[in-house]
Amino acid sequence: MEQEFKRIITAIGEDPSREGLVDTPSRAAKALKYLTRGYEQDLDTVINGALFSSECDSMVVVDHIELYSLCEHHMLPFTGRCHIGYIPNGKVLGLSKLARIVDMYARRLQIQENLTQEIANAIMEVTGAKGVGVVVEASHLCMRMRGVEKQNSEMKTSCMLGSFMKDKDTRAEFLQLIKA
Repeated sequence: MEQEFKRIITAIGEDPSREGLVDTPSRAAKALKYLTRGYEQDLDTVINGALFSSECDSMVVVDHIELYSLCEHHMLPFTGRCHIGYIPNGKVLGLSKLARIVDMYARRLQIQENLTQEIANAIMEVTGAKGVGVVVEASHLCMRMRGVEKQNSEMKTSCMLGSFMKDKDTRAEFLQLIKA
């Protein structure tokens, strides 16, 4: 990957042997590997057995989980927040695992629409919840730095599964909780 970054530096008209760029191919390769580390993770390893029996049948919500991803179209960052709610069905997931699920999928080349669905589907799969709701709000550098250059745009996506999809009151409760 280092050689590819060296070629890219040359292709844009820079000299990769210039003092400030000598180590850039190595640093860029390490950075890209880190930013896409989600490809090296799987759901079972991320969950690591942190699924616990519970009689809780009320909505569980974790909001404002930071996320950092790369747009698969331009490989530019998009950053934002993920809000997750689910209604347990005899099992609850360890709190930090929700954030780890977000990170695992966000640290892949993505589009926000798919990211939102992947997170919701993973939580439903792991917990067997009665319902899951996921909302992602993100700002995309491909909108801010290039193309239309709209600085204040933010994209919002949602995925509602089970009771969050079927029951408008459940959905409304979730959406109200993440507004606060």
